[in-house]
Amino acid sequence: MAKEKLQSGISFFEKYLTIWVAICMGIGVLIGVYLPSIPKFLSKFEYNSVSVPVAILIWLMIYPMMLKVDFNSIKKVGENPKGLIVTWVTNWLIKPFTMYAIASFFFYVVFKDLIPINLAKEYLAGAVLLGAAPCTAMVFVWSHLTKGNPAYTLVQVATNDLIILVAFVPIVAFLLGMSDISIPSSTLFLSVVLFVVIPLVAGWISRVVITKKRGIEYFEKTFIPKFSNITIIGLLLTLIIIFSFQGQIIVDNPLNIVLIAVPLIIQTFLIFFISYIWAKAWKLPHDIAAPAGMIGASNFFELAVAVAISLFSLNSGAAIATVVGVLVEVPVMLTLVRIANKTRTWFDTTK
Repeated sequence: MAKEKLQSGISFFEKYLTIWVAICMGIGVLIGVYLPSIPKFLSKFEYNSVSVPVAILIWLMIYPMMLKVDFNSIKKVGENPKGLIVTWVTNWLIKPFTMYAIASFFFYVVFKDLIPINLAKEYLAGAVLLGAAPCTAMVFVWSHLTKGNPAYTLVQVATNDLIILVAFVPIVAFLLGMSDISIPSSTLFLSVVLFVVIPLVAGWISRVVITKKRGIEYFEKTFIPKFSNITIIGLLLTLIIIFSFQGQIIVDNPLNIVLIAVPLIIQTFLIFFISYIWAKAWKLPHDIAAPAGMIGASNFFELAVAVAISLFSLNSGAAIATVVGVLVEVPVMLTLVRIANKTRTWFDTTK
C-alpha cells in the first residue's frame, strides 16, 4: 500500500521506465546484430554528423518538458533564496566537477583493466554531459512524490533552464578539455541551441498563446497532459536507434553497461545528500529540501543524449554512457524519494 501511494504521482510509462529502457536496449542490440541494414539505412539521414531521425525524436522528448516551465514563476525568486542557493551552487559549482572526478576515478583507475582507454574517454565524456545537465522535467514528479513545495519547484526549474543556456557549454568544454577530449565548440553551442533554446522558446510561446486563448487551467490540465506519453515514446524509439548502432559492441562488451552505471549511481546519491544535508543545516523546511536534492540528483538526460550524439555520433561510448544514465534514473530516484520521505522528521515541521 505504501509503495502504491509513493508512486501515485508517476505515470505508467515513467514508473516502469527502467524496464522499457532494458527492453529497447535488447531490441536495438538484436537489430544491430541481426538486421544491420537498418542502422546502415538510418545512417544515410545525417546532417553535420547529427542523425535527423534522432534529432526529431529528441525534439519530441524535450518540447513537452518545456511546456511545464513557467517563467512567470521567476517573480517569486525571492521567496526561498536559501533553497535556490542550495540548488544553484550544488548543480553548477559542485555536481559537474564531482561527476568528472568520480567517473575519472572509476574509468581510469578502478576499471582500467576492464575498459580500453579510448572507450574510457568516451564514457567519461558521456558522464560529464550528464553531470552538467540538471533535471528539467522529472523533478516535478520527484517533488510531487516527496510533497515538495510546488512554487519553489517551478522557480528552481525555470532558473536552472536559464542557467543551462550560459553555463552548460563552458562547463562541458572545460571538463572535456581537462580529459584531452577535443570537441568543436561550435558543435557544442549548436547542440544547446537546437535542443534547449529552440524547444524552450517553442514551449514558452505555446504557453503564452494557448493561455491567452484558452486560459491557464486548460493549458495545464488539458493541453500539457496530451503530451504525457510522447516524451517517453520518443525516448524509447531513440534508445532503439542508438543500440541498433551499438549492437555488436554491446554483445562484445556486456559488462561495460554495469561498469558505467557504478559511478553514475554513486554520483546521484552523493549530490542528493550534499543538497539535502545542506538544506537541513540551513534549517530549511522539508518541502524545500527534498526538491532541492532531487533536481541535482536527477539529470536532464534528454539533453545529454542529444549532445552526446551530436558531438560523438550514435555509435560512440559517450552516447551509451548517457543512455545508461536513463537506465538507472528511475530506480535510483525512487530510492531517494523513499529516503526523503522517511527522513521528513529530521526537519522542523512547524515551519
